[in-house]
Amino acid sequence: MPPNKSKARVFVTQPVSERALKRLRAAASVKVFPDSSRIIPKRTLIAAVRKADILFCLLHDTIDRDVVKANPKLRMIAAQSITPSNIDVEAATARRIPVTVTAPLTTEATADLGFGLMIAAARRILEGDRLARSGKFPGSQSAHLMGSFVWGKTIGLIGGGGLIGKAVARRARGFDMRVLYWTPRRKPESEEREAGLTYVPFDQLLRESDFVSIHSPLNKETRHQIGAHQFGLMKKTAFLINTARGAIVDEAALVRALTRKQIAGAALDVFEHEPKIDKALRTMANVVLTPHLGSATLDVREEMAGIVVDNILAFLGGHKLPNCVNPEVFAL
Repeated sequence: MPPNKSKARVFVTQPVSERALKRLRAAASVKVFPDSSRIIPKRTLIAAVRKADILFCLLHDTIDRDVVKANPKLRMIAAQSITPSNIDVEAATARRIPVTVTAPLTTEATADLGFGLMIAAARRILEGDRLARSGKFPGSQSAHLMGSFVWGKTIGLIGGGGLIGKAVARRARGFDMRVLYWTPRRKPESEEREAGLTYVPFDQLLRESDFVSIHSPLNKETRHQIGAHQFGLMKKTAFLINTARGAIVDEAALVRALTRKQIAGAALDVFEHEPKIDKALRTMANVVLTPHLGSATLDVREEMAGIVVDNILAFLGGHKLPNCVNPEVFAL
């Protein structure tokens, strides 16, 4: 615990909710990296951590062993993310640094974005936008930008038995879509009926879906879960949608599949090597790209930042941390 003689020093890696920061400033000395348009460079992050008692980081920040060990007096890592996927929790635990996350608040926002990406890719909305802005108008019944139907088609949810998959399924029902899903552990039939999900084997989902939407967690088993073999099973008219984690898809294989027209297109909010996006993907007209915007709504980000501040204030007050992923640090 930081000494009581002075306020704890908190470093925030990007601007977050002002309401949350106001609460935090009442209890701590707060410094914020001011540029929300880019991820804080590692060198800058390490320099800031050396002067902080508590690190308030975001999902896109890589909190590796170098960052964790940069300051022997670092007392807490409070992440504005649902999972600590970019944090070396083992390194933090070894130094008795608690790591906290937020509650799963991004379900509906991510489902909105995923469904929007799907429609944008199928109906070639971004291409149409660019064409209209260039002053070209091929005609309201021109075949120049023919797209694909969404209504009544089949969507396949990989790892789709979770909260976000079910949220996408609710939206798909509004489009009269057939909703298939696959997950390593099938859900009870009552849960499937309530969510409107039909369970099928993995390969069958790939063969029958017009839209393949990824909702798996990223782990050793799911890294490159979608690769050359899987693209070979998909329809040539199918689209891949990924709002989960980039490394679930073998991006090199995706580029090859798109180049060879094995599938019709893709819509991606996450990337295998974030923040870098494959140059080939950036040049393809049949690919819709967004820079990891799944939770990017004012309501969601406000609530997430509030939870991070709750975690920090609980720590400063000597209370039990409600969202700690390594509570064993308090027993060491």
